[in-house]
Amino acid sequence: MERKSVMRYSESFKLQVVRELEEGRHENCSAAMEAYGIRGSETVYRWARQYGREHLTRRLIRVETPKERDELRRMKERVRDLERALGDATLDLRLEREYLKIACRQAGIEDVEVFKKKVHGKLSTTR
Repeated sequence: MERKSVMRYSESFKLQVVRELEEGRHENCSAAMEAYGIRGSETVYRWARQYGREHLTRRLIRVETPKERDELRRMKERVRDLERALGDATLDLRLEREYLKIACRQAGIEDVEVFKKKVHGKLSTTR
């Protein structure tokens, strides 16, 4: 029975490989693995996550100036205000529709849509 040999790499070697990746000496982690004969398919990727800078681990770094943060805060407040206004307008419209239905029912008008068209037609001719 053949035993697999386990390779242990020193911290300095791992750091060297990651540094070379960061400096662009290797096109990607697979190329570094091939250059050094590293057999584990995830080994260099794991080293890059553990020892490398953010760009190798595919983390998003967001740099904002105070002016940009203030602008973002103002835009979020504006969106909140607009959402509130839209909600109010929607509620007002629903209330008006219901009041119109009640008023038409009390006036003996059965078809609210026909009534709205007649009223709208009269209003547009008087303008």
